[in-house]
Formats: sequence, structure tokens, C-alpha cells
Amino acid sequence: MRGKEVFYPVGWDDNGLATERRVQNYYGITCDPSLPYDPGFAPPGPGRTGQAAQLPVSRRNFIELCRELTEIDERQYEQAWRQLGLSVDWSASYRTIDDRAAALSQRAFLRGIAEGGAYQALAPVLWDVTFRTAVAQAEIEDRDVPGSYWRLAFALDSRAASGPHGDEIIIATTRPELLPACVALVAHPGDGRYKPLFGTFAATPLFGVRVPILAHRLADPAKGTGIAMVCTFGDTTDVTWWRDLALPTRPVIGPDGSLLAGTPDWITTQEGREAYTALAGRSARQARNRIAASLAGAGAQRGAPEQVTHPVKFYEKGDTPLEIITARQWYVRNGNGDQALRQAMIDRGRELTWHPPHMRARYEDWVKGLTGDWLISRQRYFGVPVPVWYRVSQDGTPDYDSPLLPPDDALPVDPAAQPPPGFDEDQRDRPGGFTADKDVMDTWATSSLTPQIAGGWTTDDDLFARVYPMDLRPQAHEIIRTWLFYTVLRSQVLEGELPWRHAAISGWIVDPHRKKMSKSAGNVMTPARVLSEYGSDAIRYWAASARLGVDTTFDLAQLRVGRRLAIKILNATRFVLGFGEPAGAGETVTEPLDLAMLAKLTDLVRRCTAAFDAYEHASALEYAEQFFWQFCDDYLELVKARAYGASQDPDGARSAVTALRCALSVLLRLLAPVLPYACEEAWSWWREGSIHRASWPEAGALAAVSRPDAIALDLERADSAGLDSAAAAIGAIRKAKSEARLAQKSEVARLIVTGERHELDVLASVLPDVVAAGHVVQVELLPVDEARAVEYEVAF
Repeated sequence: MRGKEVFYPVGWDDNGLATERRVQNYYGITCDPSLPYDPGFAPPGPGRTGQAAQLPVSRRNFIELCRELTEIDERQYEQAWRQLGLSVDWSASYRTIDDRAAALSQRAFLRGIAEGGAYQALAPVLWDVTFRTAVAQAEIEDRDVPGSYWRLAFALDSRAASGPHGDEIIIATTRPELLPACVALVAHPGDGRYKPLFGTFAATPLFGVRVPILAHRLADPAKGTGIAMVCTFGDTTDVTWWRDLALPTRPVIGPDGSLLAGTPDWITTQEGREAYTALAGRSARQARNRIAASLAGAGAQRGAPEQVTHPVKFYEKGDTPLEIITARQWYVRNGNGDQALRQAMIDRGRELTWHPPHMRARYEDWVKGLTGDWLISRQRYFGVPVPVWYRVSQDGTPDYDSPLLPPDDALPVDPAAQPPPGFDEDQRDRPGGFTADKDVMDTWATSSLTPQIAGGWTTDDDLFARVYPMDLRPQAHEIIRTWLFYTVLRSQVLEGELPWRHAAISGWIVDPHRKKMSKSAGNVMTPARVLSEYGSDAIRYWAASARLGVDTTFDLAQLRVGRRLAIKILNATRFVLGFGEPAGAGETVTEPLDLAMLAKLTDLVRRCTAAFDAYEHASALEYAEQFFWQFCDDYLELVKARAYGASQDPDGARSAVTALRCALSVLLRLLAPVLPYACEEAWSWWREGSIHRASWPEAGALAAVSRPDAIALDLERADSAGLDSAAAAIGAIRKAKSEARLAQKSEVARLIVTGERHELDVLASVLPDVVAAGHVVQVELLPVDEARAVEYEVAF
């Protein structure tokens, strides 16, 4: 409507853990990569949700079912979105798992390897024991869970035992099961209680492993006993201590969340090895209970456990606390250890126009708080494969230092199903042959490239040159740290510029109790019934009433208001068009009330246009809706007598009908982005083509329907207060008739209006329409000198 062609593709983010979980529950299956592919496999079928046992299937069968179910779900989404009138270009769709997106994602990753922006490392990672995969910093959340503080006695060596602590030091911990992974004790360097112990050693209870006592600034003197045990790894602070203090790695938690079966070689005493054997193979929770009993039995526990509630890290889609294990993973540099890149990311955030502006702070806080590079590999199945193989030495060890990479023209590749260049399939996982990187990339690794995927980066140079960088990224606030940050990062690395100029950040949809809507909470409403009952325009009205950056209540009352507005648009259009074309030659507006209405309409066009330009769609709707109801409730009623009276006053009737049709044209176009169906239908009754291809109204163009030489006031000088004055007068008359229980067509013997002279002058200019609409016989305008509100007296 502003004279531009809009590039608005639709994208489906269809890979990742959420999809896998849905497929597992929907079909009652689980993936077992060791199983062979069954080309005739038929899943157990829908309805298996909730069954305890899930049928194992091959990786290829599992991926086929993931693709099948996502296509089913996407068709349902598309049907709902088409019905809602989303103006996306359905011919310009993309998916984050199809061959085009996979090839582009792999290409960007391989460029990162070549340029040093992507690398592999054996390091501590946050690990979800349910999904058996690593997760990134951006995908974790803290949840408060109940726990206990155990106070454990560590024996001090002889050099420290002569001090004020005697022969032991007390450590408070919520995770005693990690005691066999303890590598040090740390206290704050300024804590006078423990300064004499720095550089000495203590022995772990039960296991007798000698660990150093060290100083570190992150130790909190007010937490627990003020001195903590460092385990590899209990939490992210342990990782920081381990790295900063160059401590050894002594892992005891495996990928399944259980303590490793074999007794660690650093536990050398017979008592210690027996104590560990009692824990081996047990889950973290089971091991915690067992070791607590052993500590109490050995006299190493001091006091009863203290019940606490403390924050624990979870994967945002998981139900079990995260563990930290050591694993080989792929990373993308994000500015954590590169100050120049970090500053570039901050600068890009400040270059971006945020709607609302305060959302930029969330982005900057995230960039400044990064604690590690972006971990992008996932130990899952349905995703874009990491396009890497490794040579296998004669002793069967993979050579991770020299990965085998595919040529660009071979992308996309699936290393788990294809051999690398120069190798045959029968060399897979054999000495002298190759092995595949079995991981897939994090879904954000592909979603972060959506501007490039949609725009044809490396595949359609002409399109990419025309649409990149794009104008707008609309998204919710909770994924600023993921989708928005990652997209800016990838564009900074690939193109050295922002991927778009504006970011419109929405809030959540919440239920009437202000709770986030989710299936697990049972407060979700599916769209089919709401669409059927209220219609698309009503839902769009509710959605467009939501302001950016704040949560919005799903309110059925608001839907009813939207439906009423859509119906009123149709009824008002019928009424206005019922007057027919303006009689006589030319379109002229001469009457003061009509000019006042058009003057106010001109201001409305300016305000709505400015609101849309500022991405304040809710304000644009609010302005247009308020004027529309005044137009219907007041102006239509005030001028209909004159519009009908062409035989008595042809000029006045022509002025009214011309103004009515002009206002209708403008209002339909102002409301069309929000209520497309009602406005399109109303437009089709008297205009050619789609309203959504009609030009957006311009304030200056409205003057064309007036004839400045026909009256002392032209449109630019017309006093829009005339409409408000007339509306107030007719409103007072209606109220008086209602209170007197008289029909609105009843005559008013006398109308007396008291007010300041300039206000009465405004009313006098539009008084003939007030008299006609109110059936008034006599009017008196009484000026007063002092400033006070206009008063109306109605006599019958």
C-alpha cells in the first residue's frame, strides 16, 4: 500500500530436540542408530503417547518419521495462517532441514572452519542426561529446586592441622555424590579464616584423595562455610575454577547421568575403592543418598543436613538437572574470548533499531555475560549433519586434529550415510579407513542463517543483492539471546553488517491469570474453534492491539470487540453507499461540518502513518478505531438528513455524500492491515481491485475533495473541533431524551448552550446539522465571560 513490493517469505523451523520428542511421543518410537534401515517399516501409529516402552527404530527410519510428522504439522499451521490472512509469500517458503537450507548451513560451517571461526575441542559441556546431548549456554535456565546442605569434614595434613582449624575443615555442599570428583578446596583470597591454609592440602572423606587448598576470587565467604570443594564438574563455577587454577580432571558422571562403573585410578586406598564401588552405576540421586549414609556412618558428617531451595540449571526443554561432562564438541566463536568480536557485536546491537528501545539492554547484557563460545554440536539425529569425517589410524583411533571435509559442490552431505572423498563405504569404522562425525548441528546453527537462506546467499546472487540486508526481524523477547544474537553473529562474520535494520520484539501470550500459555499448564486454546466462532478479523484485531515488548492476555472479550468492529465496517459501508454517487458535476465539500470531519481525518492519516512508520501498530489501530466509531456514531447521524435531502439542498447533500465516501475510502484503507477480510469485502462493493493493492491514504490528497473557494475555510484551515462540538451537542440531546424516556425522533422545543464565545462560534458553524439530527425547534447560544465547560440545557 506504500508502493513497495514486500519480500516476506515463510520459514519452518523443523529440526531439533523438540521435534524428536514429539515424534517419539506421537509414534511411540525411539531411535537406535545400531539398527539397520527397514524400508517397509510402519510405525505403531498415533495413540502410543504415554506408553512406557517405545519401539526402537533405525536412524534413517526415525528421520523419515520426523520429516513426515513435521510436514503434517506444517500443513495444519499453514491452513490456520492462511485463514488468518497472514500476508507471507507462500511461494517463497523455506525449511531449516531441507537440502537447500542444509547445504547453506554446512557451507557456512565449513567456512568457519577454514577461517578459524569454528573449532573442535575436548572440554566440559552442559549435558542433558535425558536427551543425551550437549546444550549451549543460551538454552539453559535456572529453576529453584529443593535440596540439602551436607557439612563434610575434610582431614587436614599435618602442616595445616596445627592451626586454628585443628585437624579438619568443614565443607558445605549440596552434591556429596561428587566427592570422588573433588580436585581442590577454594576460599576467597581475602577470607582471613582460610588464609593460613592456602598452599596446604586436605584429604577427602571416605576416599582419602589428597587435594590442595587454594584461593580464588569467585569463592563466596558468605555461602555455606565460606570454603567450597571443586569437583569436575558440579556446576559452571567449577569449570571456571578448574580452568583458572589449572586443576586436574577427575570425571565421575557419565552421559546417562550415572556414576561411572569403573573405580577411578586416583582413588588408591582400599577403603576409598570400596566406597566408590558402592556408588558405581547409580544415578546421581541414588548415589547422593548412598554416600550421605556412608559419610554419616564414617563419622565424616557434621550435623544434620540443612534443607534449602537453590537454583539448578536445566535445559529449557528438559525435565532433569543438567550435568557437566567432558566431551568432544564443535564450537563457533561468539566473542567470549575475542574482545574485538565482542565489541563488534555490541556495536551492531547499538546500530540496530529496537522496538521497543529498552530491549537492546537484554541483548547487550547477554553479549557482555558470555562465558563460553557457542556450542553447536548435538548428539541427536534429526538435524543438519556436521559435515566432517575423520581418518582412523591402524590402532583404531580417530584423527580428530585433521578432519576430512567435503567439497562445496557435494553439499549437503550426511557423513553417517556417505563416505568422504577418496574412501569407500566398506572402510567405515575400520583401521586405515574413516569414521563419521555422528553429531548434528544445533537447530539455531541453521535458524541463525534464515536471512541468508531466504535471500539466496551463494545460490541466487541477484535476489540476495536486492533483499539483503533486510528491514525487519519480528520475534519474541525470550529468544533475543538465541535467534537474534546468533543471526547478528553469523551476519557479522559472513557479511560484516547487520542482517536487518529493525527488530520488533513481542511479549508472550498469557492466560487471563497472567500465566504463560503452554500445553503442560493446560491453558492453551487451539485456533480452529476460535477462528470458527469469532472469525479471522476478530483474532487479528486482538493480536494487533498488543503492544510490542509487553505480554498480552488472551481475552475473548477483546475478540468480541474485534468481531463487532468488523461487522460495523460492513454495515457502515452499506449505509454510506446507499446514498449513491454525489449528485451534480464534480466532487465538492462545502459544509463546515464536512470540512471539520475531513480536517480531523487528515490528522488521523498523519498519526496512523507515523505510528506504522514507528512500528507502533497498536497505536495506529487505536487511532483509526476511535475515529471510526465517532464517524459512525456521530458524523453519520449528524449528516444523514442533509445527505438524504438532495431536493431541498443539492449543494449540502453533495457535500455530505462526497465527504462520506471520501472518509469511507480512507478508513477502510487505514483499517485494512488489521481487518483485511471485512475491509476487502467492503472495498469490493464500490472499488476495483484489492484494497491491499490500493494506495495508502495521504493527508495532502484529502484536500482534493474540498473546494476552498466555496467557503471561507479550506481544508487546511478547517477547524476539526467542529466535529467534536457537534458530537457533544447531539450527545447531550440524546442523553436528555433517554433520561426523559422519549424516542430519539422526538422534537426538542428549546436547546440552550452556555459557554465561552469561541466555543459557541465553533458550534454555530455546524449548528444546522445538529438541529436537523436532534429535531430541535429553537436554539439559544449564551456566551459567558469566565472560562468553564460548555453546558447544555434541553427542553421538550
